[in-house]
Amino acid sequence: MRFHRNSIAAAIAAVFILALAGCSAPHGPRFEISFPASVHGQPITGRVFVVITDTNKPEPILQAGSWELRSPFFGADVSQLKPGAEAVIDAKTPGYPLKSLSDIPAGDYYVQALVNVYTECHRSDGHTIWVHLDHWEGQQFNRSPGNLYSAVERVHLDPKAGYDVKLSLDHVIPPVKMPADTQWVKHIKIQSAMLTKFWGQSIYLGATVLLPKGYDTHPKVYYPVLYEQGHFSLSPPLEFRTTPPTPEELKRAGYWGRYLKWGYDLYQHWNSADFPRMIIVTFQHPTPYFDDSYVVNSANNGPYGDAILDELIPYLETHFRIIRQPYACVLSGGSTGGWESLALEVFHPEFFGGTWTFFPDPVDFRHYQMVNIYKDPNAFTVPGYKWLIPERPLQRSPEGQVLITEREMSRMESVLGSHGRSGQQLEIWNAAYGPVGADGYPVMLWNMHTGVINRSVALYMRNHGYDLSYYLKTHWAEYGKDWTGKIHVWVGDMDSYYLNLAVYDLQNVLDRMKDPPANAYFDYGRPEKPHGWQPMTNAQLLEMMADYITKHAPPGANTRAWKYR
Repeated sequence: MRFHRNSIAAAIAAVFILALAGCSAPHGPRFEISFPASVHGQPITGRVFVVITDTNKPEPILQAGSWELRSPFFGADVSQLKPGAEAVIDAKTPGYPLKSLSDIPAGDYYVQALVNVYTECHRSDGHTIWVHLDHWEGQQFNRSPGNLYSAVERVHLDPKAGYDVKLSLDHVIPPVKMPADTQWVKHIKIQSAMLTKFWGQSIYLGATVLLPKGYDTHPKVYYPVLYEQGHFSLSPPLEFRTTPPTPEELKRAGYWGRYLKWGYDLYQHWNSADFPRMIIVTFQHPTPYFDDSYVVNSANNGPYGDAILDELIPYLETHFRIIRQPYACVLSGGSTGGWESLALEVFHPEFFGGTWTFFPDPVDFRHYQMVNIYKDPNAFTVPGYKWLIPERPLQRSPEGQVLITEREMSRMESVLGSHGRSGQQLEIWNAAYGPVGADGYPVMLWNMHTGVINRSVALYMRNHGYDLSYYLKTHWAEYGKDWTGKIHVWVGDMDSYYLNLAVYDLQNVLDRMKDPPANAYFDYGRPEKPHGWQPMTNAQLLEMMADYITKHAPPGANTRAWKYR
């Protein structure tokens, strides 16, 4: 068969047109993200995100990376991305809770992009790494000053038809506005020489100080101090507030709204005639890996324990009239702060006189939530099953409904950041407790994609003292006399993160201690008590502490001086 010349020409033209169309049409879902030199003149190393939501309230980037707001987001590292150059997020980019842009159903959505900017750190341990330095926002990548973000756009996405959405990071998150000091509350921020040396960058520690009624009119009185531990916050200790919470505040706070009520209740007691006078202090100690250091020295974080004990607390003691004796220095905190309050008492019994610890992070690593890191081969699944293999839960409702698993949480953190830089819960435990890898980043306790546990990391954590139950058991003969009677722990029997299980282990260890006995106090409450359960108000807690301090004061201590009317 022979073709007519005109037919051949027409066929060639058609193929050429189709080829051009194929080059210009999108082949799949794709976002191209860039930033102008006018907002950031230098190349950026960091992680770029796209967030896709059904609502723009709050704006999409504020719905990403949260345990509660689980809108789809996708993240990719960028290295020395220049102004005007494009970072690409496409179907191969990992996401959470959906794994790929291809899984987004066709429809109209709000989209927004952000880049979490990293800084190159030449650490004193010889490693050079890129991490996000905190700017006093508490390692919240979507609120961190200096990070760039795009405007919110309404777009139609159809992964089957393909799309190519261009987003410009032409906005910059502004600096944090520091709260003003008041009659009651003072804010402190100092540069840490120890941490600055370790990181090769300026690192700061801070404190928020709540002063008692009559502090200025009783200039010769020195006061007991409560060091309250918890996540990064610039708010007053124990939610102290001089006005009652509004209905809107209580609605937003949900279950935690009672703490707002307790904050106003505390003010009323604080300002009354017959309440014990104390100083209350919260710390600010964000690291490049989390909003909080866990108040310990760490191979990855650096000497935060030493910096807090040898730099921050001495600064506070020279600027406020604190009784500098162990009987008058007590601890409290919940969750992360619960672990910290117990750890400070365990590691420094010569400095602190007692801890009132609430729903602490795992204090015995035989129950690292529900995982036994010393025996289980995998963090994601229950061992011993062949065909139907149960998943390990991470969070539950008070009724027992599983809300998220270890697998899903690990996947979320891996999308938020590579090399342990998610700024989230599992990976700060790796950074705070675990060893440094050859690349300078934390070695993972388990593979964040497969769940396989690295037993050498587990043993490192235990042998370096971070398993508090194990540390107490193996050091009781040496320090038991300093710990006895100082440990008080509360946790709900249905803690949302299964933290009660490790507390049971801790109690079993301490109940067996002799010469001297531990005399530790444990309370699990009535059934169905979730994370955050506390059986007394904060004002009642302080009165309990004041009675304890008075009872344990050494002979000659004037405990009436700080109980003036």
